[in-house]
Amino acid sequence: MSSAKHGGPRRLTIADVAEAAGVSRTTVSHALNDRGQVDPQTRARVKDVARLLGYSPNLRAQRLRTGRTNSIALLSSMPFAVAGGPSRLGFMMEIAATAAEAALKQGLALVLVPPLAEARGLLDELDVDGAIIIEPVAQDPQVTQLRRRGITVVSIGRQPEADPPLPYVDLQAGATGRLLLEHLAAQGARHIALLIGQQRRHSYVDVEQAYRDFTAARGLPCLIAKAEEAGGEEAGAEACRRLLAEHPSLDAICAPVDAFAVGAIRALQQAGRRVPAEVRVVTRYDGLRAQKCQPPLTAVNLHLEEVSARAISLLLAHINGKAAPDIVRGPSPELIVRASSDNA
Repeated sequence: MSSAKHGGPRRLTIADVAEAAGVSRTTVSHALNDRGQVDPQTRARVKDVARLLGYSPNLRAQRLRTGRTNSIALLSSMPFAVAGGPSRLGFMMEIAATAAEAALKQGLALVLVPPLAEARGLLDELDVDGAIIIEPVAQDPQVTQLRRRGITVVSIGRQPEADPPLPYVDLQAGATGRLLLEHLAAQGARHIALLIGQQRRHSYVDVEQAYRDFTAARGLPCLIAKAEEAGGEEAGAEACRRLLAEHPSLDAICAPVDAFAVGAIRALQQAGRRVPAEVRVVTRYDGLRAQKCQPPLTAVNLHLEEVSARAISLLLAHINGKAAPDIVRGPSPELIVRASSDNA
């Protein structure tokens, strides 16, 4: 191999791979990028030759040719108070970890955009092929900003009132809500309160509808409290105090946001109400908060690893202009019963 101008090894090119494999440069390009009509055996041989030679593509040239960055963004409009928490290890970060792995398997880098006000200014400069947004609110400004730039966006969880609708992976929030409510009823609860966020987010909208249908069908009182997401655990505690003051016969709380559920348990304990003997508490996301709470919280396995993989595949299909569904059903929720609601 000849040396470069400054004495270092010359960078391998497609021409070198083509010569070694005995094929044209176009065939090498198509084989390495899994494009075009190339015989499978030829494609495999070209890839083997490239690997043996130690060839790696010139990413700058490839980007100029294809217009692709081979990177995607992951965003959330949920504040860290509920999406991450004090440890920053929460719903968003679990999705980020699994999505990064799924993206890497597709040859993509994942850029995590934290839910901070400062990040909004970066969205007009972020150089990505597409974006996944976690549980966007109705009229989410991040979705609007990205769409204005022509960036393909899909969501994990349906965006309420979106026009036009975003392609999304269905987190089955309504089914999750029913699963939790039916569990509480089976444990003997008859005065079940729903504690949700104030925002128009699918996991609140759909669970609230499921709750209203559930209580109406059984002739149970409808007790709904809403808290500000940015307040995190303390907002959940304050909402629980209001519920106790207004409804002293309360015997269960369904709080889909784990931060609100933890805050509710703290408020119950401060009020001298035993959990679960007097008041049962359940939540949606089975993360560290739910597992480390005292007592540990009954929660739901949302199978976020599979959700993330499906979101990556959905985004790639839309980026590549393939025939792709607008809705991909997520895995069925799985109840994990713990001491916060178990009478056993």
